[in-house]
Amino acid sequence: MSATTGAGGRGSTRTAAVFLSPMMAVLALVAVWPLARTIWFGFTDASLTAPGDYGLVGFANYLEAYDGAWYGILADPTWWRALANTLIFAAASVTLETVLGIAMALVLNAEFRGRGWVRAAVLVPWAIPTVVSAKMWAWMLHDQFGIVNAGLMALGLIDRPVAWLADATTALPAVILVDVWKTTPFVALLMLAALQTVPRDCYEAARVDGIPAWKVFVFITLPLIRPALAVAVVFRLLDALRVFDLVYVMTGNAEATMTLSVHARQQLVQFQDMGYGSAASTLLFLVVGLVTILWLAVLRPDRSAVAGQREGAGA
Repeated sequence: MSATTGAGGRGSTRTAAVFLSPMMAVLALVAVWPLARTIWFGFTDASLTAPGDYGLVGFANYLEAYDGAWYGILADPTWWRALANTLIFAAASVTLETVLGIAMALVLNAEFRGRGWVRAAVLVPWAIPTVVSAKMWAWMLHDQFGIVNAGLMALGLIDRPVAWLADATTALPAVILVDVWKTTPFVALLMLAALQTVPRDCYEAARVDGIPAWKVFVFITLPLIRPALAVAVVFRLLDALRVFDLVYVMTGNAEATMTLSVHARQQLVQFQDMGYGSAASTLLFLVVGLVTILWLAVLRPDRSAVAGQREGAGA
């Protein structure tokens, strides 16, 4: 590195630091400070009725042995049920949204009459506020008045109304399907933008060589849209792990669908146990952070390959 380049690099770093400082200050004020306070209250017995009157309890909110028994969140079967529900919800919804989003994007990327109208129409579910979507589907899935039961009975698929959101075996799948209905257009939009950057020459060469369509998708399209696909999956994974409004509006505090966010809200607001609820929120933060780190670790080989390709090109 030359002296000129080094001086220029340091100057760019200082300029970037000056421009980023206000944003970092705001981020520290609205994100880091509340997070630090939440972690701190997780080690106390604070109550929402008297947040200033509390004492330190150490890790008692997380796990504590007393008189031969274990207490705390990590000994609470409700929290473990919420963790399982959250992971099942995230895995199922993100997988379905990714597959359906890619399929929808491939259709929207094709040339056909009225494509603009179809593109606008598929974005409608995503544009509707989540609370409105959740309430709308709660009524549609109602066992007495819902249009879903009426339609399925008219088609002869069921012989009596089903309480989709009240039955423990159907409630979580119903919530997952509603989330897929609402968020698949978001993934499709990102995939469509990525598809439009793929060079047409690749498809022309594949067509001339007579390569089957599925091989074109697997060996040409999918690798070229992989960076955008990774970003879409990360966004959706983070949202799915933190899901609250959709689940709470559709099923409330039901254990069959309770997620980590709903569980933390129940402890903090309904039970007004600020210390326990803060500990639950801290564990939610750790779960989201752990899953994100694992996902980025999965992407690391791809980044290494890209770096290797760049070095090879430079040589």
